[in-house]
Amino acid sequence: MSDENTPSGSSESLENRRKRLIFRSWHRGMREMDLLIGSFADAHVPEFDHEQLDRYEALLELSDPDLYNWYAGREPLPAEHDNDVMRLLIQFRYTPRMGS
Repeated sequence: MSDENTPSGSSESLENRRKRLIFRSWHRGMREMDLLIGSFADAHVPEFDHEQLDRYEALLELSDPDLYNWYAGREPLPAEHDNDVMRLLIQFRYTPRMGS
């Protein structure tokens, strides 16, 4: 029997997984993408279910240039990456906070 916070076959709690993915989002390497992806993660990851977290984790494996080009509409989003999480990212509008 798995509880609400632990997916079957995993010992990582949902809360810890969310924290880990948010941390990864803020530490991608390219500062502009750190701000975009990190802000997106802060806004959306706390509400993601297990399946959305799986799709988000796969998104984090993609390259910054590809993600940015899809986000900015410079290139069409490939069908294999067209899912609810990627659409949320594309719709997301990063607004810098004071002092950022």
